[in-house]
Amino acid sequence: MQIEKKEGFSLITFDNQPFSNLFKSFLEFEKTNKEENIIIQFSKDVNILKEDFFLFLSIAKQKKENGTSFVIINDEIEIDDFPEYFNIIPTLQEAEDIIEMENIERELGF
Repeated sequence: MQIEKKEGFSLITFDNQPFSNLFKSFLEFEKTNKEENIIIQFSKDVNILKEDFFLFLSIAKQKKENGTSFVIINDEIEIDDFPEYFNIIPTLQEAEDIIEMENIERELGF
């Protein structure tokens, strides 16, 4: 797992480790960075199943309730299989746009 601090968010890249190890490392990071917007990007080497994405649902919901954004970059998953508040986006640029849009919505009180 690689973490890159960017302006307005942390970009976490999951590399070729087993998903269970990556998820555990992510949970440790998230505990100490609850107030940050987070984007997760999976390398093509990570074997992730649809069921694995469901592990992030409670985190996405909690981040939204806390006034922060959580976005996953993946272009292979069917986003209609997940709740609307769960942001799964195909590119980094779109993920950055989602964070910017959600920040504006929070500023306007939505």
